[in-house]
Amino acid sequence: MHGEYRNWSGTRFYLTRWIYPVQSIITSMMQNPHDEVQQLRAEIAAAAARMVAQDGADYGSAKRKAARQILGESRVNAQRDLLPDDAQVEEEVRLYHALFNADTQPARLFRLRTVALQAMEMLEQYQPHLTGAVLNGSAGEHDDIRLQVFADSAKDVEIFLLNQNLNIEISESDHFKGPRYEPVETVSFIWQKEGVHVELYEQDDLRGAKKQRAGDKPVRAGLAEVRALLTTSSHTDEEE
Repeated sequence: MHGEYRNWSGTRFYLTRWIYPVQSIITSMMQNPHDEVQQLRAEIAAAAARMVAQDGADYGSAKRKAARQILGESRVNAQRDLLPDDAQVEEEVRLYHALFNADTQPARLFRLRTVALQAMEMLEQYQPHLTGAVLNGSAGEHDDIRLQVFADSAKDVEIFLLNQNLNIEISESDHFKGPRYEPVETVSFIWQKEGVHVELYEQDDLRGAKKQRAGDKPVRAGLAEVRALLTTSSHTDEEE
């Protein structure tokens, strides 16, 4: 089966060159549908991660765009369950940075965490918590800092920031508890040349925010935890 053969023109070829594609086709035909779904999700997650890392796209937009590129518009609309979850995209973003930004991303992450800590110290009376890519370590060139604060009044936080001579913009963010809850006010401003977005929650929300299942990655960190992250980091601003 591995011998040399000649076709009618005398060109040499090997039978194994034909066997392997046939085997590949047979394998594809026998593939478990569940495996195919997993493979498609992985491809979408990898494509979405490139958009996040290269262009600063948000996860939702990146997943939808990647799915349209890979599956086509009609199939995306018919099979929304093919979209990967955010955790899968986040892992692909980490891999992307490890492969293509290993010489710059760690210092960039250290810089963002340092600025985040400074902003949190300014907002200390409102129980600030760091969340998002800066906390989980996947932040890159295009990422901003995302904080959550827990106060009696969102207006008090806004007035406090205005008194710091900051130019603020007001928008809304999804509640961390899910779509059943009303969106929360979000204040955005520039701090130490970095974008900061502060989600304004009520005091009662803090109790739910601290609940976490054993083994889960932390989704928010207070002042002490962020200080610990910086203390254990091997990167400093001088390395940028």
